[in-house]
Amino acid sequence: MNKVTCGITMSLDAFVAGLNQSAEKPFGDIPETILHRWMFEEPEKHQAELQALTDAGAFIMGSNMYGPKEKRESPDWKGWPQWGDNPPYHAPVFVLSHKQRDPIAMEGGTTYIFIADGIEAALAAAKEAAGQRNVALMGGANTINQCLSAGLLDELWLHIAPVTIGEGARLFENVPNLQLEPLEISGTPLVTHIRYRVKKK
Repeated sequence: MNKVTCGITMSLDAFVAGLNQSAEKPFGDIPETILHRWMFEEPEKHQAELQALTDAGAFIMGSNMYGPKEKRESPDWKGWPQWGDNPPYHAPVFVLSHKQRDPIAMEGGTTYIFIADGIEAALAAAKEAAGQRNVALMGGANTINQCLSAGLLDELWLHIAPVTIGEGARLFENVPNLQLEPLEISGTPLVTHIRYRVKKK
């Protein structure tokens, strides 16, 4: 049976991005690499964590993760330019959307499928598409918080950068009574990885 997992990098005060996210500033008003130095400066030390981010049979992402509000509904927008024509997913990606749209097929097996019926509909479709493989929730914070509040997540893998941000997109907002069981802890001076099982209520 497939699990619903999420791996996300956050600050010590649980922010995954700053204020004012845009096409030019995907992470808002914070230095672009402040949270993700571990990915770029020492990837060889974090191979398992990096591979786990895209080890799934289907993916779910919120509309803001797919693109900034001023761009994402344009037919010309096909995900962040950093992902290129061959995004790293290589599987169906179910995007939470405010309106139904035709799927967008990319190179390498990634297809963006837009779901206007909410997170539970997206999860049902993703589980069917994933078969025996896991479903990975990619973000952003609001989408992850929705899943946590609804008890839809099985594992949460936090990558905690030793910095604070103060304001922006924050994990765990409006997620009461969350109970986590740590399964694995590792890290370097740039990041602490904690993989949790989400205890079901």
